[in-house]
This record gives sequence, C-alpha cells and structure tokens, in this order.
Amino acid sequence: MQQKKLTIPDIKNRKNGTPISVLTAYDYPWARMVDAAGIDIALVGDSLGMVVLGYPDTVSVTMEEMIHHTKAVVRGIERALVVTDMPFGSYNSSIPAAIDNATRILKEGRADAVKLEGGVAMADTVAAIVRAGIPVQGHIGLTPQTATSLGGFKVQGKSAQAAKQLIEDARALEEAGCFSVVLEAIPAPLAEHISREIAIPTIGIGAGPNCDGQVLVIHDLVGFYDRFTPKFVKQYTKINEPIAAALAQYKAEVENRTFPTEAHSFTMKSEEMDKLLQLY
Repeated sequence: MQQKKLTIPDIKNRKNGTPISVLTAYDYPWARMVDAAGIDIALVGDSLGMVVLGYPDTVSVTMEEMIHHTKAVVRGIERALVVTDMPFGSYNSSIPAAIDNATRILKEGRADAVKLEGGVAMADTVAAIVRAGIPVQGHIGLTPQTATSLGGFKVQGKSAQAAKQLIEDARALEEAGCFSVVLEAIPAPLAEHISREIAIPTIGIGAGPNCDGQVLVIHDLVGFYDRFTPKFVKQYTKINEPIAAALAQYKAEVENRTFPTEAHSFTMKSEEMDKLLQLY
C-alpha cells in the first residue's frame, strides 16, 4: 500500500515537534532505500557533483545534471518530500532566471521544492520564486557554492557580529516565504537560538542537536568512501570495506576460474550440442 506523500504543510507543522529527518539521494536505488527507511525529506543535493560525478566542487554542477538526477530520485520516492538544490549560477544572476530555473526543476524534474543558498542577499529572489508558486528551502551558514569567499569550509557565525548576521539571514528567509532553512556548520548555541527565533523549521548539518531536523550526505552516513569525513558526520556503518572486499574476491575468482561455477551457468541438451557440432 502506497504511503501518504508528505507535503510542505506537513514539514512546517513539525516545528517544535518530532525532528525532521533529511538525507541526500542522487539516484533511484538510493531514493528507494531512503523512502523505505521513512526519511522525511530526500534532498537531491548539488553535492552529487563530488559524490557521484567526481567534480572537485559543487560549482561545476549544471541544471541539466540536477534535473537528470532529480528525475531518477522522484521515481524511487512514494512518501518523502523531494527537495532539489538549485546549482550555482542558476539563481544568482537575475530573478527572472531564478524563477525560470526553479520552474524547470519542478516541471521537468518533478521535485516538490527547491533549495538555494544565501540569506538577506537572496531574500528578494526567494520571495519571487515563492510568489511564482514554488516552495523554497533556504540555506545559510557554510554555503558550499560560495565557500571560497567564506575562507573555505569553516564554521560560520563564531563571533557575535557574524552570529547576528546569520540571525538576520534566517529572519529574512522566513519573511521571504521559505518553508524551512538549512543551518550548516554553525555553533550549536547559535543554531538553537535561531531555531527559537524563527517560526519555520531549521534543518541542521553540523549545527548541533537542537534544530528542528538534521541532514547528512548519505554516502558519508554509510561510509561509502574511504575518505575524509567531516566532524559532524556519524558513520552508522562502513559499507566501503565489504564492497571493496567483494570486488577483490570477484577479481580473484575470475582470474583463477572459480567463478562462474555450474550453479551460475546455463546448460543445453547434449544432443543439441552434438547436432551443433555436426553442422560444421
């Protein structure tokens, strides 16, 4: 039986209630697993640039790639809300371009909402997209698309003045009509304060335990890669190791001809094989 599809009001109504679970998903198989686990929001993050496509950063990701992966994720989702990142350059050149590209993500990708980075500076753009009938999730703190201007992948809002700016960013996004906002890599006390200050749900990533929800990159959570893992990530398992071992075993068995065995092969009647040989 198909589960009831979550809606924007469902997510907004979770403010100060049961925390909202969010995980990235980049294709159909991962989307199926995310949905089966009962995760509330499947985020088609532009992190797919590094995690799936092998780019050095998120800036390289295109609209076409985001739409392509969103389509695959949507096919695997029954219950979760699907939110797709607007890639760098798709919303920060002009408001008309932002509306057009957000529309494409919903119309072609079939996402339920879009996410974009930036606070006060992006509030007018967010408001215009929302007026166009497109739900928007905000993202402040460490914003990966503009990490270079922030001095790299560093915790944001550590000084009183920087923290005040993040509070203003969050308020501006709420006023612009965001249904929720991601708080990335900010001090836990600040994230808790922002969560109390605004009426829309906050989704933390490296922002402590007192946000209204949490998000992680699924490949980090399951230990899919043997690479650097951010401090805020908890690895619930490490699937890289058994996968690597299985691949190595496969290679060895192919080379020593212990795979495939009879159990993995198809047969034909001996008389048909004899008839075949007589044809030559």
